[in-house]
Amino acid sequence: MNTLDFDKRPEDTRVVVAMSGGVDSSVVAGLLKRQGYDVLGITLQLYDHGAAVHRAGSCCAGQDIDDARRVCETLGIPHYVLDYERRFRETVINPFAEAYVAGETPIPCVACNQTVKFADLLATARELGADALATGHYIRSRPNPTADNPNRRALYRPVDSDRDQSWFLFATTQEQIDYLRFPLGGMPKAEVRKLAEEMGLVVANKADSQDICFVPQGKYADIITKIKPNAALAGDIVHLDGRVLGRHDGILHYTIGQRKGLGVATGEPLYVVYLDARGRRVIVGPKEALDTHRVYLRDVNWIGDRSLEADAGQGFECFAKVRSTRPPTPAVLHCDERGVYVDLTVGEAGVAPGQACVLYSAEGPDARVFGGGFIDRSERAADAEASLKALLSAPVAA
Repeated sequence: MNTLDFDKRPEDTRVVVAMSGGVDSSVVAGLLKRQGYDVLGITLQLYDHGAAVHRAGSCCAGQDIDDARRVCETLGIPHYVLDYERRFRETVINPFAEAYVAGETPIPCVACNQTVKFADLLATARELGADALATGHYIRSRPNPTADNPNRRALYRPVDSDRDQSWFLFATTQEQIDYLRFPLGGMPKAEVRKLAEEMGLVVANKADSQDICFVPQGKYADIITKIKPNAALAGDIVHLDGRVLGRHDGILHYTIGQRKGLGVATGEPLYVVYLDARGRRVIVGPKEALDTHRVYLRDVNWIGDRSLEADAGQGFECFAKVRSTRPPTPAVLHCDERGVYVDLTVGEAGVAPGQACVLYSAEGPDARVFGGGFIDRSERAADAEASLKALLSAPVAA
């Protein structure tokens, strides 16, 4: 039986597995090998592994490459390591730093999937004669019964909602979806761990990656200042009402929704509501100023059955996620002369430019992924929006 939906025997089906050195991708390789597929393992070296050989919670570095190699030896499949350091730096790390300097909160994992894993690695898999590229992501794909082309596939949330990675994969194109396979989408994480032990894989008890792979211990500012030494320019911390409350040593140290570590005391709880990169200002206000009901999107990837304009021209009822850890909530997608934007039925706090808004057919584990876009800007409650616009239009003191 061909579990990957190809009309041929598993032994006649070549699959490249993207192996990060973690338990998930290792189990994918093991499962496909068990089922009789012609499996090749490829690991990408994405950054200087010499400095990260012993760092736990990373991926695609020294120890992880060695773990992937040992897994392939155990499974008896070929293993290749491709040096993508330069490509990764140009398409993921440098844009990450530039986005933070511009006052945004980027998602480098999405950029990595867009440019390195699902573009460059996918092309390599095709060159190797593979029928599919398989990964250890927790998301499901299956043939789309509503598509005109029977070979078209659609994406769905996984069975294990705690491991749902669909938010990070919203930018996957239809062509990529048709070529990719995600064998773990129908399994809970506990079952994956159990399978790794049964297969005798060295990574069975390895900790999951926690940090962004090139940001040790989550210290974004250290990476950004290394890439852009002049990025940490000081400026004012300003209240929405115009009061200057203090100074900061660089907006890259702040994120929308942040409360702790502001360095100002006014007797009221304050939150970062906006980062004014041009004026080098951190703008703060009360919690209610974070309440957001509309987000405008850029670089939209739409993988519905019709065009974005056809689906959203009159308003498209769906469910939206603006944070990876939040469940989808009711929303309406619009596409008109104002651009592409989403009205959130339930207001969200801490919505930051550069983050993703991902759209689904429902809120449950079998929800279809319709795609999404990066948040370009958002609209808050009327009072907060008016105060912010007035503040941004006023001249900045030298």
